Amino acid sequence: MQGTMSAGLPGAAIMLKTIGGMMVRAAVPFDPNPPFADGDAVVVNLDGSPVIGHVVVRSLLVMAKQPTVDGLPQVVRRASAQDLAMRQRHEQRERDALRLGVMKIRERGLAMKLARVEQAFDGSKLVFFFTAEERVDFRELVRELASDFKTRIELRQIGVRDEARMLTGYGTCGRPLCCSTWLHSFDPVSIKMAKQQDLALNPSRLSGLCGRLKCCLRYELELNGGAVTPARHRDESLTESADAPGARARDGGCRQGRHR
Repeated sequence: MQGTMSAGLPGAAIMLKTIGGMMVRAAVPFDPNPPFADGDAVVVNLDGSPVIGHVVVRSLLVMAKQPTVDGLPQVVRRASAQDLAMRQRHEQRERDALRLGVMKIRERGLAMKLARVEQAFDGSKLVFFFTAEERVDFRELVRELASDFKTRIELRQIGVRDEARMLTGYGTCGRPLCCSTWLHSFDPVSIKMAKQQDLALNPSRLSGLCGRLKCCLRYELELNGGAVTPARHRDESLTESADAPGARARDGGCRQGRHR
């Protein structure tokens, strides 16, 4: 079985899940001994900075279908016990920074929602990820946080679908969110795709955890060639409620579930 898995082959490209739930395809420029297994922690050079990721075993058939990208991130080495211990300390600091950041945002009445805080591998900075409907002046907030944590502070605005990927959760199908497990990009999703699959235009059933249309509306449409299979049609007739007059759902998407 191991020979059919990408993580077990020296020099193969492997799939990693990094901090924040991001799935990354990375190259292994050395011969790991023993070969990487599912869940192994490694240090990968991502965008010029080291990051800890965990190996996600994928079959060679699946990896062969992944698009070839020049300049894949490079796995530097297997994560050591010291790396993992440092990561635990960073996680505690991230939780403290998240609590303090939420408190300061409320005190200042800023129209923004803090989603996650990440500590750089080398401890050089804290990155605060947030969502907001409009432009926010957070310069004073950055100065306060830098004074409290004595380190460089970055605030990055993300979309609601990126927030769902970071927080992860489970969809109405009972499986982990596609965006936090295998989906690499967010392609446009329209209500027309739901109509082509003969789905009831019920926003509560078509919208995902992020409040946008589910991503599966797009790739299941491509799988079915734009046609509804008899099995799907019978299932939807049992589970979907009747169309509501003027029912609408917003663009975007990922599966619906609960934050963990």
